[in-house]
Amino acid sequence: MSPSKTWMCLICGWIYDEAIGDPEHGIAPGTAWADVPMNWVCPECAARKEDFEMVRI
Repeated sequence: MSPSKTWMCLICGWIYDEAIGDPEHGIAPGTAWADVPMNWVCPECAARKEDFEMVRI
């Protein structure tokens, strides 16, 4: 299994961590970024998935 990656919202800086997911919004822990639905939006600012980029933490 590859290590989980983190993705940052370019609008507000919120971090999506694949290991943590976004359970409050239906994304289970361990969900790879590629498996996050295209209609998912940033829980902080409602930015679209395409407004995120992978970052190393």
